[in-house]
Amino acid sequence: MGSTSENHSLADKAYTIVRHRILRGELAIGEGISRRKIAAELGMSLLPVMEALLRLEVEGLLESRPRAGTRVRIPTQVDVVGHHVVREALETQAAKLFTRDATRSERASIMKLAARVDAAAKSDPVLFASLHYRLHRRIVECTHCAALLRAVENTQALWFTWLCAIFPRLPIHSLGERDHQDLMETLIRGTEEEAEEKMKVHVKLGFRQVMDGIEPYIRLRKLQGDTYSRTTNNRAEAPS
Repeated sequence: MGSTSENHSLADKAYTIVRHRILRGELAIGEGISRRKIAAELGMSLLPVMEALLRLEVEGLLESRPRAGTRVRIPTQVDVVGHHVVREALETQAAKLFTRDATRSERASIMKLAARVDAAAKSDPVLFASLHYRLHRRIVECTHCAALLRAVENTQALWFTWLCAIFPRLPIHSLGERDHQDLMETLIRGTEEEAEEKMKVHVKLGFRQVMDGIEPYIRLRKLQGDTYSRTTNNRAEAPS
């Protein structure tokens, strides 16, 4: 009983560490993952590491192939389009509920966060991605709907990973000076209908950016088919 509990605890630790590295872009899209290397680095057996990687595979962050191993998942076009449909539905609902239910102090603090997101967009891609995630999560937190928050958290991880991968290649003109501040001003001062429409436009812009940025990886996936290298330090270089 104690051994089982310990394995679950170690698996949670391995899951958290590997997931963090993926979301931070330290493990790139297409990069191989070595179970043995992670186990040795973390000082644990293979069993909890395998459990952690399987959990990340179920979430869509990793993928495995027979005789090829595990890597950070390269999305397909269907993945990205389907994810956008779900994300738009959840985030537009969150925008409407925020407009109705967020407190005065929550509205004031989130504007400061939006300003930080816009500032980071021009200077620090990693910080921008992290703050962007926090802003969209905070919008949902301010709806005070726990079920909606859980649903959004399940969709945000993949979007966050793709954003980290493509952000350095985004054209500078694709991000406005006040994109996120303008969004929040509408959510704070507008009607539910205005908030819904503003968020829909915002999410659609993000979808176009991700589709443009991820397209080379999608082409790479088509070229590779169902096979890829076992080499763990090999990053999938997107074709130009």
